[in-house]
Amino acid sequence: MSVDHPSVLVVEDEPAQREVLAYNLEAEGFQVARAENGEEALLLVDEVEPDLILLDWMLPNVSGIEICRRLKTRVDTRDIPIIMLSARSEEVDRVRGLETGADDYVVKPYSVIELMARVRTQLRRTRPAAVGQKLEFEDIVLDSETHRVHRGGALLKLGPTEFRLLSTFMEKPGRVWSRDQLLDRVWGRDIYVDTRTVDVHIGRLRKALTAQGGTDPIRTVRGAGYALG
Repeated sequence: MSVDHPSVLVVEDEPAQREVLAYNLEAEGFQVARAENGEEALLLVDEVEPDLILLDWMLPNVSGIEICRRLKTRVDTRDIPIIMLSARSEEVDRVRGLETGADDYVVKPYSVIELMARVRTQLRRTRPAAVGQKLEFEDIVLDSETHRVHRGGALLKLGPTEFRLLSTFMEKPGRVWSRDQLLDRVWGRDIYVDTRTVDVHIGRLRKALTAQGGTDPIRTVRGAGYALG
């Protein structure tokens, strides 16, 4: 998965609905993983680590509401935004979905345009750089649309990999990222890169960030990885 292309897991047992959603998400530039039932969804969440989940309520065997409950009670998945899709339009069902932890609730039949807007709204909260938002940390400003980074008003020279690294750090300041997590987020899961490559690019990023003066904002956490701030 690349920082520039957020991933969405579509959990929908109806093949036609699943493909319509996948087609529209891919047209918007998202990476899409598909699951046709709850058990498959739980496996894919661990494998893909999606940035957002579109989850149908009425699934065979394990319901969407139960999948939502399980994911929201797990420390490693509770922050993934979940948009519940349901033919249940009663207020009591909407409330139940939201109380279970869903971040949004969309009633079928839905407008694809509106659903895509809701997807972007959720991602602005969790992956702001990936949907064109400016990020700020202390005196560093990252503009994901123009691919420019300023520190203290001065334009910095960053390569594309260093830019993606900084985007990742600035979306979650203080979070410690392991080398493997950075490889998945910045280089992608399908590309084999040695973990030492991460250290090389972190070194380049540090050099670029301190080129105009100023302290190094990237913290090395021994035995764990790297963090911003």
